[in-house]
Amino acid sequence: MTDAGEGDGKQRRDRGAGAARVRMSAAQRREQLIAIGRQLFAERGYDATSVEEVAARAKVSKPVVYEHFGGKEGLYAVVVDREVRALLDRIATALTAGHPRELLEQAALALLDYIEEEPHGFRVLARESPVLSRAGTFSSVMNDVAHQVEHILGAEFKARGLDPKFAELYSQALVGMVALVGQWWREARKPKKEMVAAHLVNLAWNGLSNLEAKPALLTRRAR
Repeated sequence: MTDAGEGDGKQRRDRGAGAARVRMSAAQRREQLIAIGRQLFAERGYDATSVEEVAARAKVSKPVVYEHFGGKEGLYAVVVDREVRALLDRIATALTAGHPRELLEQAALALLDYIEEEPHGFRVLARESPVLSRAGTFSSVMNDVAHQVEHILGAEFKARGLDPKFAELYSQALVGMVALVGQWWREARKPKKEMVAAHLVNLAWNGLSNLEAKPALLTRRAR
């Protein structure tokens, strides 16, 4: 027979073994902390988020957060870098059309898709923070995105016989216009995304003097 002491000891060992089986690797823990940080920064912004709260949600001690990122600023930098890269990947993947107007539509839709599908990520980019740049503003983040989009558009312009020196101007105009409209649309949620993109392209492509009364997308039917 097994006495009560041995039974209690066995239960404790079993519980300990179960805890060991679910223990996260360093890479898994890092990803968990990034996901938690992303949500908190989106909900509260940089200043209102603390290392203590990140650690509490992850059920770890504060030193674990410091070990992975060196502090709140390091975690925030990783989150922002990932969001910028995710946004750029969407834009690069979207640019498949041959006509410049279609390229404009695809880029606008890629930004709006990101805003719709990654609300936490967009809120992180849209919130102001003192650690992104000296200005620490949303415009500084979008300016960085636009500079990187410039390389994408420049290659597309060159491949299609357009002057690549104007890629910077177009990237700044496109990212700025769509990002600001996207901030408004994120809250308004109307009209539908495809209609928003159609009107943005209508303005960008035709100008105020030649606006179409009922613009429609060439690359995606408005729903």
